[in-house]
Amino acid sequence: MRVVVTGAAGLIGRAVVERFAGIGLTHADLDITDRAAVARAARDLDPDLIVNCAVLGVDECERDPARARSVNVDGPAILAEHAPAIVHFSSNYVFDGVGELFYEPQDEPRPVNVYGKTKLDGERAVAARCARAFLIRTSWVFGAGKDSFISAVHRRLRAGERVRAVADVWASTTYVTDLVDRLVEIVNRREFGIHHVVNEGVCSNESFAREAAQAIGADERLIESVSTKETHEAPRPRYTPLRAIPPLRHWRSALRAYIDSSQ
Repeated sequence: MRVVVTGAAGLIGRAVVERFAGIGLTHADLDITDRAAVARAARDLDPDLIVNCAVLGVDECERDPARARSVNVDGPAILAEHAPAIVHFSSNYVFDGVGELFYEPQDEPRPVNVYGKTKLDGERAVAARCARAFLIRTSWVFGAGKDSFISAVHRRLRAGERVRAVADVWASTTYVTDLVDRLVEIVNRREFGIHHVVNEGVCSNESFAREAAQAIGADERLIESVSTKETHEAPRPRYTPLRAIPPLRHWRSALRAYIDSSQ
């Protein structure tokens, strides 16, 4: 199967390219919002499956809603028009985070920020244009090669660095290795539609950091609890854990496997 991966410079994109032995395209290689360029790439590369990992992040979306729509909605729609089959990654932030329940694929989305709104519209645009669409909602993905808080906190704590960790926003977290392994299963089974792919359990950045500190024997006094308003521009939904069926291993086990692999 010939797999073409857009957004291949990111954490998920790199992992997908490696796992599928795919053709990775960065933004410099292909602007997914350029309809003519996408048509040429589809003709020249002749993919059996396009995996779209291109995305504009949460705070960037809030600062530039027009660019958010272009990258998170228009680009995926153009890809879907030229894809015999497509994987499109979406987010827990399509939900409003009201309540204390785990969200399932059939639950009604109610996004509270520009990022969530454009990710939801991107899902719908892809599904409307390609009947063979895999829509993968995931959350707080971590792994080697990314400097996000959850990817890097164990290294920062091991170095004795003080970290500020958000304590009032809760969600699922996902080890990129587990995400891509489950993606392979979904694609091989041709299970088109919406899937939630996250590690079991729920955490905040603070509880994740404390688990990382315990795993490496770091001093938890290095961790300062803060609110999301102190650290982020865009509003975040308060509680958005996802339900993966069948469940993946617990995030604590995944975190420790990640730490072990990065030593």
